[in-house]
Amino acid sequence: MSVEFLLTSFIVVLLPGSGVLYTIAIGLGRGFRPSVAAAFGCTLGIVPAAVASILGLAAIFHTSTLAFLVIKYLGVAYLLFMAWSMLRRDGLLSLEENTAEESYMRTAVNGTLLNVLNPKLSLFFLAFLPQFIPATNGGSVIYMAYLAIVFMLMTFVMFVLYGAFASKARKYVIESPTIMVWIKRTFAGTFGILGLRLAFSDN
Repeated sequence: MSVEFLLTSFIVVLLPGSGVLYTIAIGLGRGFRPSVAAAFGCTLGIVPAAVASILGLAAIFHTSTLAFLVIKYLGVAYLLFMAWSMLRRDGLLSLEENTAEESYMRTAVNGTLLNVLNPKLSLFFLAFLPQFIPATNGGSVIYMAYLAIVFMLMTFVMFVLYGAFASKARKYVIESPTIMVWIKRTFAGTFGILGLRLAFSDN
């Protein structure tokens, strides 16, 4: 495994996307432990894309317009649903304490769906992984899986850190209803923009 792979993966993981926004939102709204569940769910959502790219199935999205569009618009619908959920009084940024196991499960499932319903994630892996595979391991599914696992571990750790920072700021946020309202609007607007960008993207 090269230093270039680690550095590139770190930069990709560091960049804010829907998974980062979701984890931060959970950390702000419900605290650290639920944010870990969110981070786990977002990381788990990478598995289908990684498996698809490793097995070559992601190429379907290049050749089948219908397959890509189905996943694409499911992703758009879910991002817009997340935007709406942010604004609900009992939605993702609800400040009510709820540490029930079912709540953690639901939080993780929402995070998983965010990444599973992202058609570009499999295309990203298809373009990303081959760049860092030595010629001696060019046909090794095991080596590609190893790189994907490392990427997922980096994702989980970084998302947990995002959630930790958000949960630390939670006390200051809940003491100011005005700040909370603006945070809800900002996150909802960002999810909405991500959904619209995906809807109007060509590929």
